[in-house]
Amino acid sequence: MKKYIAIPGTNRAGSTNRRLLQFIKEHFKDQADIELMEIGGLPVFYKTPDRFLPAEVPAMVKKIEEADGVLISTPEYDHGVPAVLMNALSWLSYGVHPFADKPVMITGASYGMLGTSRAQAMLRQMLDAPELSARIMPSSEYMVGHSLQAFDDNGNLKEENLVDRLDGLFNDFETFVDVNKNLVYNREHAMNDIRKTDLKNK
Repeated sequence: MKKYIAIPGTNRAGSTNRRLLQFIKEHFKDQADIELMEIGGLPVFYKTPDRFLPAEVPAMVKKIEEADGVLISTPEYDHGVPAVLMNALSWLSYGVHPFADKPVMITGASYGMLGTSRAQAMLRQMLDAPELSARIMPSSEYMVGHSLQAFDDNGNLKEENLVDRLDGLFNDFETFVDVNKNLVYNREHAMNDIRKTDLKNK
């Protein structure tokens, strides 16, 4: 059974993006071990000469490094990724690189009908940055629109077609994770690029 870290891209307790990841965790509990990792408690990102990291970050880095992959569910604020998620990714790429060649599946839930399409595009671009170098699953947008009405009282998605699509994408992600383990050249290439970037930023 694979191990995944799931990151709600929000600091809001009642977020439907957290609810979506909780549903995924429960729905696939017989298929994968999924642990939610909160990012709302991190301080605002700032650079220091010694690349100091907040106490929470090393533990987060370790969990991501040890996981087979990462799921991120992002809200959409003003057609973009929330500041709290951008802040977390900044800390998680500051002299540490747990996302390097790590398989990532992006999801999102929003109150409107578009379901975080713009935020997901922005997040893909961020995760592709040299300091992160994540391996994002292609052609896999999963969006829950009108998310306040999307879940029942038990936290389950109401629409069968949304569940069916999620089943298919998650199975593809499992295959994507397996394939990624064999892509040794890309992993070494990504780490070499990251080392060069680190040297330039010292």
